[in-house]
Formats: sequence, C-alpha cells, structure tokens
Amino acid sequence: MERTIYGSDHEAFRDSVQEFLRREVVPHVNDHAAAKGLPRDLWLAAGQQGFLGLEIPEEHGGSDAGDYRFNAVLLEELAKVNLALASSLSIHFDVVAPYLVTLATEQQRAAWLPRFVTGELITAIGMTEPSTGSDLAALRTTAEPHPDGGWTLNGSKIFITNGGSADLVVVAARTTPGTRGRGISLLAVEASMPGFSRGLTLDKVGQPEADTSELFFEDVHVPESHLIGTVDGGFGQMMGFLPQERIGSAIANLAQARQILDETIDYARERQAFGQAIGSFQHNKFLIADLVTRVEVTQAYVDHCVAAHAEGRLTAVDAAKAKWWVAEVQNQVIDHCVQLHGGYGYMNEYRVARAWKDARVSKIWAGSNEIMKELIGRDVGL
Repeated sequence: MERTIYGSDHEAFRDSVQEFLRREVVPHVNDHAAAKGLPRDLWLAAGQQGFLGLEIPEEHGGSDAGDYRFNAVLLEELAKVNLALASSLSIHFDVVAPYLVTLATEQQRAAWLPRFVTGELITAIGMTEPSTGSDLAALRTTAEPHPDGGWTLNGSKIFITNGGSADLVVVAARTTPGTRGRGISLLAVEASMPGFSRGLTLDKVGQPEADTSELFFEDVHVPESHLIGTVDGGFGQMMGFLPQERIGSAIANLAQARQILDETIDYARERQAFGQAIGSFQHNKFLIADLVTRVEVTQAYVDHCVAAHAEGRLTAVDAAKAKWWVAEVQNQVIDHCVQLHGGYGYMNEYRVARAWKDARVSKIWAGSNEIMKELIGRDVGL
C-alpha cells in the first residue's frame, strides 16, 4: 500500500540519508560490531550532514526542521542498516535532543548544542537502574545538596545506550527522599566530572554495534548550572518525552522488520528446493502473504501516529500501543524470516540471523511491553 505521510522534501532527505549510509556506514558494519561501538568519525560525519540537529535551533547550528517526519525518515533508514545504528544515533538526536532544547537554559543550550549538532558531544540518558527496571518512579540514585551549591550525586544506571562513549549524560536522580515520582530531578553529568565512571561495555545477545554500559556516580559534584528543567519536576518531564521515544522505537523496529522481510522474499524467490523456488510452495507463499499484510497494516497505524506526533496530537497511550504492537510484529516477522532461510538463517554471516538477535530487546526497552499494556489498561478504566 502506498504511504502518504511523506512529501517530496522528506523523500529528498531520505535519498541523502541513504547515500550517506552507503558511503560511510555499510562498508564498515562488521568493524563496528567487532569494536562494540560506533567510531567518533561516524558521529562527526553524521553531524556534518546535519542529521544530528533536526530538532536543534538554527542559532545553535541545527536545522530546526519543525517536522517530526524528518526524524522518522532518518530512523527508518538507520534501522534498515541495523537496529543498533538506529538506537545509538536516535538516543542522541531523537531522545536527548528534546530535553536540551525544551528544558535547558539559554546558557546550557549555548554551551552544549553547537557540539551536539556536530557530533563532537555525544549524549546519553540515564534512567534505568539495576534494581528498578521499568519502574522509573522507584529509582534509587540520589542527588543531595552539596555544601558549595548544586548536588552530590550517588548511584548507578544500567543498560545505557551510548554509555561507553557519551560526553554528557542526562541523569534522573532523586532530589527529595521519601517520595516516588514527585521527588526526581534531571541533572546533566559531564564525563569529565570527578566520581563519574563507566563499567565495561555490556555483553548483549544482539546489537553489538551499540556501546551499552553501566554508569556509576560516586560523590559526583553536579553544579546548580547543570540542572535540566525544575527541581523535583523530572518525573513529569520524562513522562512528557517518553511518547517520542516510544514512537521512535516503533518506527525503527518496523523499518528493520520490513527490510528483513523484503530480503527474505528475494531469498525465497531464488532459493531452490525440490526443483523449485521455496517461495512457490503454498505454505511459504501463504506465510509470506500473512507477513506482508501484517507489516503493511502495522505500518498504517505507525504512520498515523507519526503524523499525529508531527502535529502535537500523539497521546502517551497511543504511543504505548504502537511501541508494544510493533515489537511483537517485528519479532514474529523476523522469526519467520529465520525459518524461511532454514539453517542459513541461524548463521551469523546472514543479516537475518543478526536482525533476529537484535530485535528481541525491543519488547523490553523503552518500557517493557507489559508496562505498555498496563498503561493502555488503565486508560480504558481497568
């Protein structure tokens, strides 16, 4: 089915992204996986192309596109290469960017955003903790008043994308003890601050290209100038930005599934068994028909959500629906694609095998699918 949410400007932007990826990324994907992270040169190249500043005001070097559909196009094309590329870059340009643009002071924006746009300053966001998982309101990292002003930060974060390379981390910490969501603030922690350290790059099942790490804060003095937003207002601020993170996750996850399905259809046309293409067997033909339909129907809902978000109308509940549903469809589709490849589908040299491993976490990250269903259930009065 023809998609209608993108115009000529979006498609021209897509062409530029595709050319950049063919030139700068695709030849090096195996190197990125072996290094367990993206090189600085890639960040700088992405910045030079303007891909990191889509939401950043022009006075700070960004393009201030004012249209979330450009974010969506970039997410789709990154995810077609691999999901780790999309998750690493999108944490920066799609997840952290709104915090710095919307909540930061003018002084903070002037200090961070020009380098954010160029890729000289890589960012991450520190929400998840070892003991709390998706329950952000129960986080244990604390920020107590420092004698010289600002806060003393103690605690740890886990599963942090870009954690191994980030120069600036937006950290959620409890500034008022004895409360849940109401006592949380957001602090910008620079990697050079004494007491900040990183654990080893985590050994994940998939997405080796993403440098996912545990972060530690031991008596880190965070000056008052590094408060993002308002004291004790962090939980509400995070909840306000999570819909964008979740629709972004849905966009990337579905694009990955569509790409792998397209490649699998090509494989099914070419692979011979019992004297004919495996795609011509009725079972496989019916299965592929099911997968194509499932992906296109899901795409229609995601496109509707993207359009709504571009107009400021996407609700947290609708974003939750998109996030969990796409993650389920993505994993179902890619699992079937592995089966259609037979034994080759289990070999790491085949993209379908790597995509299968990469996709599994999508039912967990950006809020687990169970949490998404809890939000939807509450919305219907249960």
